Amino acid sequence: MTGFAAAITGIGLVTPAGIGVKASWDRVVEGRPTAACHADLDGLPVTMACRVPDFDPAGLGLRGAWQWDRYAQFALVATREALAQAGLAPGGWADSSRVAVILGSGAGGTTTLEEQHRVLLEEGPSEVSAMTLPMGLLNMAAGQVAIDIGAHGPCVAPCTACAAGASAIGLGRELLRSGVADVVVAGGAEAPITPLYLSSFARMRALSRRLDDPRAASRPFDAGRDGFVLGEGAGVVVLESEEGARARGVRPVARVVGYGASADAHHVTSPHPEGRGAELAVRAALRDAGLTGRDIGYVNAHGTSTPLNDVIEAGVIHRVAGPDVRVSSTKGVTGHPLGAAGSIEAAFAALTVHHGVIPPTASTTEVDPRVEVDVVHGAARGGRVEVALSNSFGFGGQNAALLIASA
Repeated sequence: MTGFAAAITGIGLVTPAGIGVKASWDRVVEGRPTAACHADLDGLPVTMACRVPDFDPAGLGLRGAWQWDRYAQFALVATREALAQAGLAPGGWADSSRVAVILGSGAGGTTTLEEQHRVLLEEGPSEVSAMTLPMGLLNMAAGQVAIDIGAHGPCVAPCTACAAGASAIGLGRELLRSGVADVVVAGGAEAPITPLYLSSFARMRALSRRLDDPRAASRPFDAGRDGFVLGEGAGVVVLESEEGARARGVRPVARVVGYGASADAHHVTSPHPEGRGAELAVRAALRDAGLTGRDIGYVNAHGTSTPLNDVIEAGVIHRVAGPDVRVSSTKGVTGHPLGAAGSIEAAFAALTVHHGVIPPTASTTEVDPRVEVDVVHGAARGGRVEVALSNSFGFGGQNAALLIASA
């Protein structure tokens, strides 16, 4: 490896698999799906989703949480966990202008926007909350985190659809490499389980209709897959230079050694049929790291469980890393949390490298014969992984690839 490595010194997770890194990782390794039908979604085309369980902002120490949309609440909880793991005290910075926050989202505060639109229609403009826009903006998770931790460095909210969380980590690494920041809080957050989003995805025929068996609905790479299950959550990592982590006496969880981004420039929702843009991003990440495809020991795939995406992505992985590379999609457990997916899955890739355990692709029983890679399913698989690839692809043809190596 010849590229710049950013040390991951802390991870924070809020996912449908649980609140906190341990709860989320344990359930992902066990391969226990989280999809369920919810009574409050009755009347919608699809009533199934993967929700964060037992999320109580007040109980988790978020004072004034009413001012933050659900997606920003997720981001704050995940950030606090990541900083605690890194051994960093929010507000106790030697130079707060050297602390950056890069937190992406695809939808932003859609929970607030939809609820306040209902208020506008049913109760009139005088009842609309004055906090609607501050809570609904796409940059507000980043802004609220910066306020919460007293970070005065660059504060940016990449909006690259389902690649947003991965883009944030890649951009955060660039801030370290350029010398702009010493510490970067990076990741993504999303809370899109709303009537509008569910209905729109259903109209696109993107969602699974396996409502009689929701736990088996998200089944990436399976021959019987029929769409994704909408999820929510946040994934946040603390990035530092290796020298900075060493100076603090902190051993990283893993390192981000490569980042690549690209555009399909093909279609607003459908991936390029040959995965051209996705492959460009993966190969760019390899060049950045000074690695080849044969160096990849594991791929945490974008793997949404849609008929098109999975077979196209598998083709990209096969061309780049060969047929024997180990691949899984943790969306079999978490569903698809859109803009948070990339950072949640990068965190899972880092934990795979750290623990030497590859999580299974939950609910997948019969791998599509067109998928010519080693899909890990049925049970977790042990084995040392030196370098993991985490893929993230979004609407608009937005692609991001991260290479994560052992510490």
